[in-house]
Amino acid sequence: MLGPFNRGGRRKPMGEINVVPFIDVMLVLLVIFMITAPMLTQGVQVDLPQVSSEPIEETEDREPIIVSVDRDGQYYISLGEDKTPVSLDEVSERVIILMERQPGTPVMVRGDRNVPYGQVVTLMSTLQTAGVSNVGLISEPPPGDS
Repeated sequence: MLGPFNRGGRRKPMGEINVVPFIDVMLVLLVIFMITAPMLTQGVQVDLPQVSSEPIEETEDREPIIVSVDRDGQYYISLGEDKTPVSLDEVSERVIILMERQPGTPVMVRGDRNVPYGQVVTLMSTLQTAGVSNVGLISEPPPGDS
C-alpha cells in the first residue's frame, strides 16, 4: 500500500500557487500605510505668507452670522448687534435655527490668534454638521496695509 509519502514514485507537479503568503504581506503593508498616511499629512510644517486679501462682497439684504472664539475659548454668536456667549452645542442649535429662517445667510468665523487651531477646526466642523456649506474666515490685514 502506497501512502502520500511514497519514496519510490515520481511526484506529481503541483499546478496551484499558494497565495497565502502574498495575502499576509499585503495585509501587513495595508496596516503600515494606514498608520503612516495620517502622519504624512499632519507632519508637514508650513510657513504661510502674509498677504492682503480682497474683502468679501456683502449682500445688503442679509447680515452675516458671525461666530467668534475668544482667547479663553468661549464661543459667541453675533447677529447684528447681539453678542451672546454660548456653548459649542448651542452654536449648532442656533445656527440651524437661523439657517432655517434665512437659508443662504453667510456664516463667518472670527478666531483670536491665541486660540488653538484645533478649537477653530472643531467650530468649523460643528458649523458644517449644522448645515452650513460655506464658512468664511475673518482676518485683519497685515500692519502697514491700507
